[in-house]
Amino acid sequence: MRDPKIVLLLIGALVGGLIGYLSRPESAEIKIGPLNIQITGPGAAGGGGELTTPQLQHIGLIALIGAALGFGVGFVVERRKV
Repeated sequence: MRDPKIVLLLIGALVGGLIGYLSRPESAEIKIGPLNIQITGPGAAGGGGELTTPQLQHIGLIALIGAALGFGVGFVVERRKV
């Protein structure tokens, strides 16, 4: 059987990534030559368009939190089996 810590870590990362994507902040990025302007609004983004750097950071952070929670739950599950 697979190690529950690794399985739950992967599940947590996937679920966290999905939650991060669905709750990503509304953001717009305007590039004019060397000038780069990023605007972030309140609330979740609607849909469509390319992901901006702050949105990718948000998704990555939530995925890492989900992975850490999954890993922690994996330790608990493994201890209860012993």
